[in-house]
Amino acid sequence: MTSAAEGDGPIILFDGMCNLCTGSVRFVIERDSLKQFRFASLQSPVAEKLLGPQERDRDRLESMVLVTGGRLYRKSTAALLTVKRLDGLWPLLSVLIVIPRPLRDAVYDWIGNRRYRWFGKRDVCWRPTTDLAERFLD
Repeated sequence: MTSAAEGDGPIILFDGMCNLCTGSVRFVIERDSLKQFRFASLQSPVAEKLLGPQERDRDRLESMVLVTGGRLYRKSTAALLTVKRLDGLWPLLSVLIVIPRPLRDAVYDWIGNRRYRWFGKRDVCWRPTTDLAERFLD
């Protein structure tokens, strides 16, 4: 397991049982040529340590969390701050941050509430392949 030290770059916490969420992690990995992002499932002890029990209960696997610069970002803000660091034209989507957060998060929640129905759910948390394991904290 890799250290979760703050200086090691941004960490994405995701629902490891959600097919949409694990697909999103793969999407980020493929567009992160600098290998700046590290990952851990929200179900992991790493997430509990980073979030603390109250914060972890608050997220209840309903939100992606970006941990960077000593701060926690959730939902649409986490997603937009993530795409801002990706290769290609993806950072252009970060301009959507100007949309008020309640509106952005309403769309995020609408998709999130249907993600298992639309994309399915795993019985166990997704595990990365050996070549990606160094980027995962759990």
